[in-house]
Amino acid sequence: MLKVAPARRTRLPRSTSAGTTKGRRVRGWRKLAGATWGPPVDPQFFGEMEIDAEALMDFARHERERTGVHVTMTHLVGRAVARGLAEVPSLGMRLAHGREYPRESIDVFFIVATGGGDELTGVKIEGADQLSAVEIATALQRRTSAITAGADQEFGRAKQMLTVLPPRVLRQALRLSAWLSSDLHLDLPMLGVRREAFGGAMVTSVGMWGIRQAYSPLAAYYRVPLLVCVGAVTPRPVAVAGRVVVRPMFTLTATFDHRYVDGYHAAQFAESVQRYCAHPD
Repeated sequence: MLKVAPARRTRLPRSTSAGTTKGRRVRGWRKLAGATWGPPVDPQFFGEMEIDAEALMDFARHERERTGVHVTMTHLVGRAVARGLAEVPSLGMRLAHGREYPRESIDVFFIVATGGGDELTGVKIEGADQLSAVEIATALQRRTSAITAGADQEFGRAKQMLTVLPPRVLRQALRLSAWLSSDLHLDLPMLGVRREAFGGAMVTSVGMWGIRQAYSPLAAYYRVPLLVCVGAVTPRPVAVAGRVVVRPMFTLTATFDHRYVDGYHAAQFAESVQRYCAHPD
């Protein structure tokens, strides 16, 4: 059996703005992809993996019993995504003005349901690769509860903009926000514009609605290399050691932005995610 040693983790250099760290000029396939496509309208490609959920389910159950924190498959997949970003440093890039800049930290944006599931919002967990699944679940629950209670001021400002602005103006406002927060790397909390608002990757679950498989598009203002969808866990027949057995399985799908990611990077990332899902402890 081919064994692949995990890539060494690389600490990302810190920077506070695009002007304080001199980015390397974009070259090779990244330059070609940037010249071929604009923001995610065309350059998306897709992938999927079938994952045996037993190890993840056992680990989540153990953590819930140990800590009382409601750890879910989404939290564990978010942890796996963060580890994948850490093990494939080429994915941890921010693209702006024809240059690539390393991101300051590995942040994962979770799309979550609020208002009894009637509304969707999102929460960015900073430094997710340095957090346990329990810590990720706790941080998400704390922020989601604040949003639901109307106590999250940043979300309140963003929601007010979403409510007040007509669609055409909102479209321009979203593009301006992405330009300020990602291209210029500014942090303007009083305007509801946070630096790299969507982090380095996004995770959402369709399994909560019983959906086994779905793909989600990348919007132009996300500025992230990939978005992962977590499908529902269902019993399925699979081949194990030459025999057909029924196992709890789920599907992970990913939408990649080809300006950040090529097939080689996607394969490295997928291998890292699979390793974590097989051994989450």
